[in-house]
Amino acid sequence: MNNPQSSLSVNNTSPTPKAPQVGFVSLGCPKALTDSELILTQLSAEGYQTSKSYAGADLVIVNTCGFIDAAVKESLDTIGEALAENGKVIVTGCLGAKQDGVGKNLVQSIHPKVLAVTGPHATQEVMDAVHTHLPRLHDPYLDLVPQMVSAAGIKLTPKHFAYLKISEGCNHRCTFCIIPSMRGDLVSRPIGDVLVEARALFESGVKELLVISQDTSAYGVDIKYRTGFWDGKPIRSRTLELTQALAELADQYSAWVRLHYVYPYPSVDELIPLMATGRVLPYLDVPFQHSHPAVLKRMKRPADGEKNIERIRAWREVCPQIVIRSTFIAGFPGETQEEFQHLLDFLEEAQLDRVGCFAYSPVEGASANALPGMLDASERDARRERFMQVAEAISVKKLEKRVGTTMQVLVDSAPAMGRKGGVGRSYADAPEIDGVVHLLAPQKISKTLKVGEFTRVQIVATQGHDLVGLPI
Repeated sequence: MNNPQSSLSVNNTSPTPKAPQVGFVSLGCPKALTDSELILTQLSAEGYQTSKSYAGADLVIVNTCGFIDAAVKESLDTIGEALAENGKVIVTGCLGAKQDGVGKNLVQSIHPKVLAVTGPHATQEVMDAVHTHLPRLHDPYLDLVPQMVSAAGIKLTPKHFAYLKISEGCNHRCTFCIIPSMRGDLVSRPIGDVLVEARALFESGVKELLVISQDTSAYGVDIKYRTGFWDGKPIRSRTLELTQALAELADQYSAWVRLHYVYPYPSVDELIPLMATGRVLPYLDVPFQHSHPAVLKRMKRPADGEKNIERIRAWREVCPQIVIRSTFIAGFPGETQEEFQHLLDFLEEAQLDRVGCFAYSPVEGASANALPGMLDASERDARRERFMQVAEAISVKKLEKRVGTTMQVLVDSAPAMGRKGGVGRSYADAPEIDGVVHLLAPQKISKTLKVGEFTRVQIVATQGHDLVGLPI
């Protein structure tokens, strides 16, 4: 008979099982990125490790985008690549919620070998699929210990900036958009949870917090702005009160707060004084989409072009330094030459700082596709190009006005401690979508630059959509 003690000894010296490896591909917008971060945080908490290659992974998760046709193609191609190189693939994200022309799941119709498909914001569903196809290691000791995960979670952004998602979904039914069909109606996060995460991010070294959602200015509408609690004190679940609390937190850590996806509701006016006093960055990302009342009506947008001009003027009176970024659609179905010219005139009058424009894309499932007057793709592209010519001319003139000024810059890149220069961003530049400030080598030998720290910069020139600055 074997000695139980010797058997125990043998078991104790057996090699430790290798942690299961998960490959992860994250596509799409910052909102999808935060979904990816939640999944990766949960994977890490349960003992999974991430693989840097398909070959080294036991399975692969692909977080997809399904907003426009180009994004759908990229997502489907990525899924196909992961299947070819690994074979075990779980799909999540917006594309996972789309159906094909006969009502079947689009991803499963094109890639029937995927292990599972979920829609966006579905961390638990993804984890259920992972548990089914790649069970986590069982440790009789560690499994008794509660999982301890930082409120900041795992982030896919550089350490010094992070996205903070305050809500999911959208109550609007814009005719060009299919996001509500994929992400559902507005669901605001509890304000206490949002602020706990914000504090954890600042404590982890984040110097720029980018507030995101599908509709930031609608935060709390779904819960009738009910009172939540933060640090033992009552606080109303509303954009203004949330922004004020974020500003107070950011001030403790000498950090920035930047607001994105802010619809131009009258309530937004309440935020501008916070920007004028520097409590949050004087920067608004406002998706106007168009200016002509008839086009906005066909789009079912919750705004009016003329009121938007009045609102922009009022914002600048309160906060002259405010930077306004926006996105537009050129060539929307039925857009006449007169309506397009109205958009160009609006752009000239509004003098927006940062502008992006899409030629209308007939995304499958968008109700705008059924509107009369669909323009040829070549005409849609031509109008987008003309729009961007006007927008870029405005942007260049506004950038030239900054030459000779001094700006605070958050350093994003600084090889060799910045002795040969680097790259940073001012309050006017959101990461990845706006310009940057190219940093020259400091003239003082003692002056160094460090990623994630602020530096004062003398703006000496422009370079395309960017500025050139000398650290001082």
